[in-house]
Amino acid sequence: MEEYWDIFSEEQQNRELERVLLVGVDTGEEQNFDNSMEELKQLAKACFMEPVGTVTQRMEFVHKALYIGTGKVQEVRDAAQALDAQLILINDTLTPSQIKNLQNELKTPVIDRTTLILNIFEMRTREARLQVETAKLQYLLPRLVGMHEALTRQGGTSGSMSSRGAGEKKLELDRRHIEHRISELRKELDAISRERETQRKRRGQSRIPLVALVGYTNAGKSTIMNHMVERFVGDEEKKVLERDMLFATLDTTIRRINTGNNQDFLLTDTVGFIHKLPHGLVKAFHSTLEEIKGADLLLQVVDVSDPGYQEQMETTRETLRELGAGDIPMLIVFNKADRLTNTANTTKKPKNQMEQEQKLQNQKLQDQKLQDQKLQDQNPQNQMLQLHKTPDQEKELQQMSLGENTYPRTAGTNKIYISARQPESIELLVKEIIRRVYADYEEVRLLIPYDKGSIVSYLQENAQILEQSYEPEGTRLRVNCHHADAGKYEQYVVK
Repeated sequence: MEEYWDIFSEEQQNRELERVLLVGVDTGEEQNFDNSMEELKQLAKACFMEPVGTVTQRMEFVHKALYIGTGKVQEVRDAAQALDAQLILINDTLTPSQIKNLQNELKTPVIDRTTLILNIFEMRTREARLQVETAKLQYLLPRLVGMHEALTRQGGTSGSMSSRGAGEKKLELDRRHIEHRISELRKELDAISRERETQRKRRGQSRIPLVALVGYTNAGKSTIMNHMVERFVGDEEKKVLERDMLFATLDTTIRRINTGNNQDFLLTDTVGFIHKLPHGLVKAFHSTLEEIKGADLLLQVVDVSDPGYQEQMETTRETLRELGAGDIPMLIVFNKADRLTNTANTTKKPKNQMEQEQKLQNQKLQDQKLQDQKLQDQNPQNQMLQLHKTPDQEKELQQMSLGENTYPRTAGTNKIYISARQPESIELLVKEIIRRVYADYEEVRLLIPYDKGSIVSYLQENAQILEQSYEPEGTRLRVNCHHADAGKYEQYVVK
């Protein structure tokens, strides 16, 4: 657990690890249930918990009252006692009644996946704490019933409050207190949001393109940012937290990447997404993720070495749609490509080794085609087997036959394979970014009068100066600028 500790406060670091038992129900709805349980384990570690065991059950539907089947309750209770578990961690969002019933049956505190994620977010910065407290209170409101069942429910007199027992009075007071606190938190968050909006408008006036790193948590977004900062900024203090753990980054960070020739861009590192991300949390972090909606280009970072990367990509797409950012141009960055091979860099293999591998790949492809043809000849209905191969799979087979399993490289119109720790990968990624975010730029020739020096200063800061000379009439420029700026200064255009 030491690798997680240095991102938390001293008080958090000194906390004793809580022993937890993981419980999940596989209903068949998830494509990879085992990955989901492993993810739950990593979430527990990120919240200073020590997973001591796992209990799973295969069911068509979760139990409405207990989540797990009635026969499984005793097994979970026995496992918790044998492993000295202090907490039961459920891999889904539970209803208030399910939490209450499970705790009564198991005699051990129970929390669900949503509460766990909220607790992780609450550990970090002030804004994150405000946002998470709002989400937690909204999550708690419908779960107040039953929390004070030891108190009486009704009295015998009449009146608005006098007829209520201590339990109902306590429930009403708690509800009012929570609603009041939510109102206060929203005011604080609105103030932060207005400040961020002012900063965003200021950046928008500069015409510098904004590129946002998005994707599943722990896919390598912060690593990409840090290596860009190292290569093009050269300031170690500008780097962000980088850890091999879930939700290492919870704050939105923006850095200006100076690539030279006035083709800079702003790069923002955002919180990672995750499967079953609580809806309330997405809503709570909406202001923080506003940077995504204002981006000129999204870099969807994917851990291509993860067996479940396709499901992770779908989770990212769903979350972006929920945020209203589904239509922004996107470059898919398949990161950690080096983990797909046994060598550190497949582009530097000996030539004879690459030729030998290519022959093997060609043979595999030929053998597969012969096998498919044989099945088809045996039974014409087996032509339907061809439908099992998607166009992407066919293309991948063709690329393998051509030895295109190297990196860094581009693929198609919107994909790139890289290893974020490799300088050549960062160089190629930056080139692809510039090619896209500066696609709306055009080359123009301008003659700016000397009394309009502010225009020259603006273009020097926000356009690529290709030529500059001084003439009696003013400053002559050949620039590559945004088409909006070309139209704005059209009166100074010369041939």
